[in-house]
Amino acid sequence: MSRLVSDLGKDLVGLEPLSANQIRTVLDTAEPFKEISERPIKKVPVLRGKTIVNLFFEPSTRTRVSFEFAEKRLSADTVNVTAAGSSVVKGETLVDTARNMEAMRIDMVVMRHIASGAARFLAERIPSNVINAGDGWHEHPTQGLLDLLTIRDHKGRIEGTRVCIVGDILHSRVARSNIYGLLKLGAEVGVCGPPTLLPVGIQELGVQVFRRVEEAIEWADVLNVLRLQLERMQSGFVPSLREYNRFYGVSSARLERAREDLLILHPGPINRGVEMDSDVADGPRSVILNQVTNGVAVRMAVLYLLAGGTPETAESAKHAAES
Repeated sequence: MSRLVSDLGKDLVGLEPLSANQIRTVLDTAEPFKEISERPIKKVPVLRGKTIVNLFFEPSTRTRVSFEFAEKRLSADTVNVTAAGSSVVKGETLVDTARNMEAMRIDMVVMRHIASGAARFLAERIPSNVINAGDGWHEHPTQGLLDLLTIRDHKGRIEGTRVCIVGDILHSRVARSNIYGLLKLGAEVGVCGPPTLLPVGIQELGVQVFRRVEEAIEWADVLNVLRLQLERMQSGFVPSLREYNRFYGVSSARLERAREDLLILHPGPINRGVEMDSDVADGPRSVILNQVTNGVAVRMAVLYLLAGGTPETAESAKHAAES
């Protein structure tokens, strides 16, 4: 069973393999899909007849629900599978699970997995399109894309914009996708966090390292604040959550040093009072809810492009009505 190879290729496993033009293609395709979510009837029939399996082997709320909204708004048929509800708990391998689904004639798999590289591993072994919804410490490409779209919406451009990623860089697949995407589109990228939460040699990616969050805030046009991924940590990375907030938490007092038009992003969920205070998360600089809205449009764009759509046809697809 063959699959159409789109402008993005067969799969989306990360932003590192994509060119700048491919990334721009996703962002441009997402634009007309934003309007669909504002309609009374939030649906177009462009993926009618396609079957998409959401295969989530890690807990997720935002990403899973966002993909479900995107799939349903494009009129695809969806099936949700979690690790606890699959034969994986009986010892079945990932590939056997996917191949059994392939036998039911599915078209796409959206997968989140605890193991880095799992999405690529699966993509190389099944003909269905595979979309990485986060794999271990590796990448989370659609989160990176929606962050890029949010920055472009508010700044008008990405090239030349200074973006600093603050927090747990070591364990963050979001950080990696952001770094790859931002650098390809010409942004200046910085990272800031405790030395224990910065990957060794991260400067080799072409990013600037800030040791103090105050310096990062003064430098940046955009601050993308990451949560501490306590579920991935062993003891010893930070002395305590209170100590982390004291030295690296984003507060209103620290933002007094910021540029007037500084943007605050966060991929969620937010640990309020740890990586940022509530008045920052809910304040006028925050575009966190815009990120959530853009997430649905970006995922619609990715699904549409992998199904063979193009940026040129996305505008006409937006006007398609259910019959």
